[in-house]
Amino acid sequence: MGTKADPGTACLGETYNLTTVQPFYPGLQRRSLAAQPLTQRPQHPMKFQPDKSSAQTIHGYGPGWIGVDGTKHTQSLIVGSSGLLQVWDCAHFAALTPEHFEYLATLETELIIFGSGLRNRFPNPAWLRPLMARRLGLETMDTAAACRTYNILAGEGRNVVAALILETGEPPAA
Repeated sequence: MGTKADPGTACLGETYNLTTVQPFYPGLQRRSLAAQPLTQRPQHPMKFQPDKSSAQTIHGYGPGWIGVDGTKHTQSLIVGSSGLLQVWDCAHFAALTPEHFEYLATLETELIIFGSGLRNRFPNPAWLRPLMARRLGLETMDTAAACRTYNILAGEGRNVVAALILETGEPPAA
C-alpha cells in the first residue's frame, strides 16, 4: 500500500503551533506604528511548540503521493483519525460513483472531508443521500486543502475521516 518515506523527502518535520502576545499600548495607533522603522517597533516573543496528537497525521502531499505517518502512498486513500487507513478505489474524480459515498456512510465518524483531486469539485448531490440519512457532514475541497484540514481536526481530537482522491495523470476519456 505504501512505502517508508526517504529521510528528508517526504517527511516535512513536526507540525508547530504559533503563539504570539500582542501588547496593548494606549493611544498608539497602527498608522504611527507602521511609520516606525522595524528596529524601533516593539518586539513580541513567539513561542513554537509541536502539536502533540495521538491521531495518525498526513505529513506531506505532492504530485502522485500522500504521506501518512512516515509512509508514502501513491493511491487514493481513506484516512481516519481513529487509525483507519485504506486504499480508496477511485483514481480520478470522473471515476466516482454513488457506491463510493455509500461506503463512506458506513464509517464510524462525525465528519468526512472529501479531497476531490487537484481542484475543488462537488459530487452529484443525489450520491450524498446515504451520508445525509446518517446525519454525517461532508466537506468538499481540493485534496491538498483536505490534507491540511484533516490534520487540524484530527489534532483537535475530532473523529474525522478524509477521503482523498490522488489524481495522477489524465482522467480516462469519456
